[in-house]
Amino acid sequence: MSTPHFNLAVLISGNGSNLQALIDACASSALPNTRITHVISNRKAAYGLERAKKASIPTSYHNLVPYKKKHAETLDGAQVARAEYDADLAKIVLNLDPRPDVIVCAGWMHIVTPDFLNPIAEADIKIINLHPALPGEFAGAGAIERAWQAFQKGDIKRTGVMIHEVIAEVDAGKAIVTQEVPLREGESLEDLEQRIHGIEHELIVEGTRRTLATIKR
Repeated sequence: MSTPHFNLAVLISGNGSNLQALIDACASSALPNTRITHVISNRKAAYGLERAKKASIPTSYHNLVPYKKKHAETLDGAQVARAEYDADLAKIVLNLDPRPDVIVCAGWMHIVTPDFLNPIAEADIKIINLHPALPGEFAGAGAIERAWQAFQKGDIKRTGVMIHEVIAEVDAGKAIVTQEVPLREGESLEDLEQRIHGIEHELIVEGTRRTLATIKR
């Protein structure tokens, strides 16, 4: 009996270094019998799309701006635009062949709504996210900078990285794996960012591995 293959869809917005960590892991024993079958970016210039291309992974570009323009003159236009965008994002994922077992948000700079989450949950597809902070701390954008600033004020002594399940509340889903990162006196924000990114590359692989281990075949 052959070992089942697991399929990943990865959502990105930028450089794609965490995507690269997953690509490399799928080519090694770190994520055995696992392949990335599709990469979706909400930014056309995201370098992660080039990483996917070099790895012969199909890609899609799905941007919010056309939806905002379409509903600019309507009441609650921004909210309607997001709902429609997310519903279409779900359709893109659900129409993939093969359909993913897990969606990994790897630097995906868009807060998803129930219009995306509900169809994905109904299809029994798991969705996880990387966030450079510990559970309950520094939710949302700019987490590393906000932690660094809090350290400068003497408010905290450590920050961290987590992989968590995605729910409607931002960065509030159940943690799958976490790692504390001690903060260092005299360290620049840029050096802290670089140090945390190195940890992210390891943790996103581990979080994905743990998530795949829960899938029953």
